[in-house]
Amino acid sequence: MNLFTLENVVFETYVIAAALMVVKVMAQGWMTVYRMLKSDSGLASPEDLQKGLINKNPNPTQLEVNDYVDRSRRMHRNDLENIPAFLAVGLLFVVVDPAVWVAQVLMFGFVLARLAHFLAYTTKQTHEVRATFYTIGSMIVIYMAIHVLWVVVM
Repeated sequence: MNLFTLENVVFETYVIAAALMVVKVMAQGWMTVYRMLKSDSGLASPEDLQKGLINKNPNPTQLEVNDYVDRSRRMHRNDLENIPAFLAVGLLFVVVDPAVWVAQVLMFGFVLARLAHFLAYTTKQTHEVRATFYTIGSMIVIYMAIHVLWVVVM
């Protein structure tokens, strides 16, 4: 049986979860751009101070850290530190052909944990709240990797 077909519910689950996470990580970059434009600050590089269609009145203060923009950058960095591992291990998980319910709980659980982390970060919740959602997502990815190793080695 070809595991990489949409007839395989585990692969279909992965495709949905992976697509949602790709949209999430790309949208976060656009959220940062939106925040930079809205606040006219938080630019990242000195060359960003060149006059152009978007930055009509460059000012050196635009390079200063702006928490509104930087918070979005931190969320993006966190996504880039976590989502690629899920994308990789998710494919490996499909290969070992787990039970559908296990795959759905884990993969959709990861998506929900990342979305909850985003909401916690956006609304400036405590570190403990963010860490809870990070931990859930991280433990899911670690479990999936160990499950793959267990199936392959044993």
